[in-house]
Amino acid sequence: MTVADVGAGSGYHCFLMSPLVGEKGKVIASDIQEEMLDLVTTKAKKQKVTNIETVKGTTTDPKLPANAVDLIIMVDVYHEFEFPFEMTEKMVDALKPGGRLVFVEFRLEDDKVPIKLVHKMSERQVIKEMGVFAEMEHTKTEGSLPWQHVIIFTKREAKK
Repeated sequence: MTVADVGAGSGYHCFLMSPLVGEKGKVIASDIQEEMLDLVTTKAKKQKVTNIETVKGTTTDPKLPANAVDLIIMVDVYHEFEFPFEMTEKMVDALKPGGRLVFVEFRLEDDKVPIKLVHKMSERQVIKEMGVFAEMEHTKTEGSLPWQHVIIFTKREAKK
């Protein structure tokens, strides 16, 4: 598998996914901050992890390869995008048919989540924003995390 962590930061999730994709798999750490990517590169070298690749994205493009990614995950990232439509458009383009786009966002619906309102999103809001991408289908929402929902979309197979 090829998986991408968009808004990877220091690579916490990349290093969790690395052993799961194995030696033949690849984890792409995409971030707009070179300093964060440098941290990932340094840690990967230190730990002798060879299946993590860093990519410097922009505010409108995570710079992922077209039709090449099986899974894209964003952990508490989507709500921070300056250009969410453009970023999502590029991520959808990067997914293979059957690929998944995963949003992990703090639940706006839960007043007990101790996070500033600006850092929360409702499930309904994410689904509505993804509705403009006809090739993407809301697969499920996982609610097992204490403060966040995991909202999963799957790219439909191309029509023949």
